[in-house]
Amino acid sequence: MEIKMKVKGLVIDPISKMPIVVLEDPKMERMLPIWIGVFEANAISLQIENIETPRPMTHDLIKNILSDLNAKLNKVVINDIKDNTFYATIYCQTNNITIQIDSRPSDAIALSLRTKTPIYVEDQVIKKAQSLKFDEKLEDSEKLKKWLENLKPEDFGKYKM
Repeated sequence: MEIKMKVKGLVIDPISKMPIVVLEDPKMERMLPIWIGVFEANAISLQIENIETPRPMTHDLIKNILSDLNAKLNKVVINDIKDNTFYATIYCQTNNITIQIDSRPSDAIALSLRTKTPIYVEDQVIKKAQSLKFDEKLEDSEKLKKWLENLKPEDFGKYKM
């Protein structure tokens, strides 16, 4: 089952100092933190903050290509997690044909924000993510869950590179 999610914001992991994109369902019952790279966090942040760039960034380019090819982005789905790595699929439609494209979740999210396309997460991914075994450097999953649940709106301020 797919659960519709939205981007709650970006935060920095206090231990690893890596960016985390936090997704939550509209009922705010479930959250999914996904550790991402600095460049991907910047791409997401630019869109969240509505910052215009003088030239198209990579995800803007993809959006433009899709538009020029009369392809429509239908949805992105974070559909698997293996060895602490998340997987996503981008669903596009062109000429009444649906095309599925393998993607990193961070790229799928950055593209979905630009195209105002819904983000979904498979229920089984949320269940697997809750049982992830993190590195010793990272907080244990119970402490991490508590930290995420206690984030305040001001903690989701502008992302700084």
